[in-house]
Amino acid sequence: MDMGDLLTAIALLLVIEGILPAASPGGLRRVFLQAAEMDDRSLRTAGLISMGLGVLLLYWVRG
Repeated sequence: MDMGDLLTAIALLLVIEGILPAASPGGLRRVFLQAAEMDDRSLRTAGLISMGLGVLLLYWVRG
């Protein structure tokens, strides 16, 4: 992996993260309000699941 791959991954992350606020700012606010009401364990579990799926997808794509 070279620096170009890392910058490509960061650029793609920024594009994906920008979709919800661009498409539905009100929806993003609702998501944040729901996340603020969740307990730490639920947020941590969701984060770990997301990271695990990302790692699996990365291994599958880079196979």
